[in-house]
Order: sequence, then structure tokens, then C-alpha cells
Amino acid sequence: MVVRRRPQRGHRYTESPILALALQGWRSRMVGLLLMAAFLVLLMRAFYLQVINNDFLQEKGDSRYLRDIEISASRGKVTDRNGDMLAVSTPMRSIWAIPSDARTMSGEQKRQLAELVELKPRELDARLASEKNFVFVKRQVPPQVAEQIAALKLPGVHQEKEYRRFYPAGEMTAHLVGFTGVDDKGLEGVELAFQQALLGRAGARTVIRDRRGNIIEDVGATRPPRDGSDVVLAIDSKIQYLAYSHLKATVTESKAKGGGVVVLDTRTGEILALVNWPTYNPNNRARLSGEQLRNRAVTDTFEPGSTLKPFTVALGLEKGKYRYDTVVDVSPGRITVGRAVISDIHPHKELTVAQIVQKSSNVGTTKMALSMPPEAMWEMFDNLGFGKSPQLGFPGEVGGRLRAWKNWRPIEQATMSYGHGISMSLIQLARAYTVFARDGDIVPASLLRVDAPVVRGQPVFSAQTARELRAMLELVVMPGGTALKAAVPGYRVGGKTGTAHKLEGGVYANKYIASFVGIAPISNPRLVVAVMIDEPSAGQYYGGQIAGPVFSSVMGGALRTLGVAPDAPVQVAALNEDKGRM
Repeated sequence: MVVRRRPQRGHRYTESPILALALQGWRSRMVGLLLMAAFLVLLMRAFYLQVINNDFLQEKGDSRYLRDIEISASRGKVTDRNGDMLAVSTPMRSIWAIPSDARTMSGEQKRQLAELVELKPRELDARLASEKNFVFVKRQVPPQVAEQIAALKLPGVHQEKEYRRFYPAGEMTAHLVGFTGVDDKGLEGVELAFQQALLGRAGARTVIRDRRGNIIEDVGATRPPRDGSDVVLAIDSKIQYLAYSHLKATVTESKAKGGGVVVLDTRTGEILALVNWPTYNPNNRARLSGEQLRNRAVTDTFEPGSTLKPFTVALGLEKGKYRYDTVVDVSPGRITVGRAVISDIHPHKELTVAQIVQKSSNVGTTKMALSMPPEAMWEMFDNLGFGKSPQLGFPGEVGGRLRAWKNWRPIEQATMSYGHGISMSLIQLARAYTVFARDGDIVPASLLRVDAPVVRGQPVFSAQTARELRAMLELVVMPGGTALKAAVPGYRVGGKTGTAHKLEGGVYANKYIASFVGIAPISNPRLVVAVMIDEPSAGQYYGGQIAGPVFSSVMGGALRTLGVAPDAPVQVAALNEDKGRM
């Protein structure tokens, strides 16, 4: 018997009482609103990041492959007043590496690289052993060598453009121009003093690089470089060479420790020449010492000795206490001030004020100084710029030593009148002498070219006093004076000798500084030349014997270079030429 089952009716799960849980109306609407709100927040966040403030994401993305490479700016040139190059930058290349990549080079590739960059293989290995992501292999590589390195296609080795400073005038202008370091920043001289003007501003360009540092694509320049400004100095290279060559010869011949020469244009205060010896070659500084680097004319001070006497005499004339022909009793050739005795090398009985300068009398100068109040002498020295920086803007320039007048004792006032107990640099002394050339006023000294004469400076003396002092200074290079060897054929010149003991450890040693400062032409002064020779030791040490001939050669050559017309009669020129051989 067949049993048939009744077919069952299908079951609908959606109608299950368990699943048939209905939310209340307000709850369903709340869930829908929350979902819509979340979706809107996501939309707003996406819009904010991708449209309004996408810099962060863009920066993060760019950082994976974009790089900004610095474009070096060319440092400004340094020239003399006529445009002759004194410092110029030449393009070079720096070789750098990513050590982790560069270590994959073969032994032969390393040998070739080491040879091209002039390194020993073990030195190259030491640099490539660094854990840094960047190391310099060699800086300032010549372009032709850099091309050879690039042709090797070495892994992890790259190049960048940079500049190297070159100094065409070499050691002749080393102390004045100075030099830069490997990073093209000024370290000495004008290079340091005018660093901001010369440096310029580096540019930048954006490139796409792979993970090994190779440039795949050049996106373009983002900031163009701005080259540095040129600096035009006041010096004349021809006059600079004259001063350099004669100073070098004299220091060598006299077996001196060193020396300096400064040439100033009295119309503008321009420094037409500034040289020192010993010096150095700024293009090759492998063996430099502090002695060579010192710019003696600006950073060293010394007691100027008798070259200061004309200022004391000028003050006496200015105050009306003396005249050009006033007779002063200087017998018996010495004078006692306190417990000290001041003497003349050659005793005299009576000398006129003009002869005190001509004969360089310590006694006469002392008597004139002590007849005037200390405050008046101090004020004169201060107006001449002693005791304060010359404000050249030159690194390391000094102001010298000038004590306050209230602390002076009579012996100090006496010794300062002839250049002891007071110190200054050679540039300060040279500038002070322009007061006699400019009819009594003084102008600032300038390292930079000045395009127009300075009409009026700071007054120190009257024009009459300055003219009378010029006449006295001219007597110094004439028969009876102390500097016959300072005469210049064809020109009327005047000046003053100085022979000062050196102060060492508070005691005057048996060592000397020989100096001469003079002006020319006397009829219409154009130049001041100051010469200082430190510790001559070949037998002669007087300023007229050692520094006078240097002055004669430099002044004569400089006047002819500038085209200044001779102002001495032919017979006087011939006489002076004979004296110059003495």
C-alpha cells in the first residue's frame, strides 16, 4: 500500500516571528541621518585635502621623487680702479657620492676615480665607508677632470657646479684683497670685509631623481641665481707693484723683519697702494703662517718716532706761540724732564722752529710741547684720528694707543711730542699727513674708488699753518736735513724721518723701526707715501737711510704713473738725482 504525504505549505522566513523585528520609525530615520552625515564628512574631508589644503599631501608625494638642487651664484669680481682683475671666480665641479651605491664600484673603477681626484685608494675607501647618505669625494675639481669622471659612469658618483677664487695679482695684493675658503666665503681682507656684497644669492632648480640619486628629469628653475656685485678698489695696480717691489727689495737687503708701504691720494683719501712684507700667495696657501697673513699696515701698531714731530710744531704755530723763524734754545743738546733726560743725536745751541723739523731735534720739540697745555695736544691727536679705528671696514683694523690727557705726566707729554708713548698703524700715520697736503683739513681714507675729490674735510689746522709745515718738510730732504735719500728727481718733495726703539715687554730694546712719511709735489700736493721698515739689521737703521730711498722710488714712480707734472727746476732735479745715490 502506498502512503501519500500531504504536501506542506512553503515557509516564508521573512514572516518568521523572530525576524519580524521592526524598528521604531524615529530610530530608522536616525540611522539614515547618521549614515548620511558620515558620508558628508568623508566628502568634506576629501574635498579639503584634495582641493582646499592639498599642500601637505603634495609635499609628501613630491618628497618621494622631487629634489631642489642649489644653483651656485658667481661671486663678484674685485678690481683695481682701472678695471684690472684682482679676484675672479672660475667655474669648477664638486664630486660627491652616495656611499651605499658607490661601494658597488669595481676595484678598477675605484682605482680610476682615486687617480683622477688625486686621492690614495685607501683615502677614497675611507670616505665611501661612511654611513651618511652624502659625502664629498673631492671639491673644486677642474672641468676637464670632471668630464673624465663623468665618462666613467660610476655608480653613486655625482657632480655639482661650484666656483673657485683666483687671484691674478698673487702675493702683490694678498694682504689687501685677502682670500676665500673652499665654500667661497671670504676669510681675509676685502673678501671678508665686503662678503655680503660679493657673495650674491644662490638659485635653485627642481629635478626628479630615482632612488639612487640619478636625475631623470629637469622640472625647471624655481629661483634664478643672483651673482654677487663687483667691488672696485681705490688701488692702482701699477703703483701697487712699485710699492711692493721696492719694499721687498729693501726688507731683503736690510735683513729686516718686515715692513709696509701706504700711498694715499690727498684729494680723495683713496688708498692707491697698500703693501706688506712678508706676504703670501693666495692661490697656494698650503704653507701659511700668522706672520705672513698679518696686514701690518692696518692691524699692527708701532711708535712712530720723529715722524710725529711736525704735528707738535704745527700746534705751536696754530696756537700763536711760535712762528716759522722763532729761535729756540736747544743747548746743550739735552733736557731733563722729571728724572728723565731727553737728548739730541747731534747737539745744537739754537734752532729756528723750521730747523727743529729739519734737524729732527728732540729737545726743541719737547720744549715746544711743554709750553702748551696737554689738553690741546690730545685734542689735536684725536682730530688726526689717533687712538681710534680708521673706519676702513677692513677686518682687524686697530685704533692704536692714545691715553686720556688728564693722566699725562710731563715726561709723557714730552715723549709723545716726538712719537714715543703713543702708537698707531701705518695707515693712520699716512692719513694724518694729508692734513699738511690739504691745507689743514683731513678726510677719511678709502679702500674703494672715489669718483670725485673731497672738497672739504674736517679742519685741524689753518691753511697758513699747513703751508708753513710743507716748507719745513721740504727742508728735510735738502742739504742739512735728515733725509737726502728721500729726494725725488724732478719733483719738490717734503717729509719726515722716524727712527724709534721698539718696545718689548715694557722696555725699549736695541731694535728699531725706521720710517719716512712725505708728500709731493710740494707746490700742489697730490700724494702721501708712508714707509715703515721693521727691525733692519744689516748695519743701518735710521729712517733716512732705510725708508727714505723706498719713499723716493715709490713717490717718483707713482707721480709719473699718474701723469703729475714735475715742479722742480732742471738743475734742482739733477742735484736731487745725485743725492739719491748717496
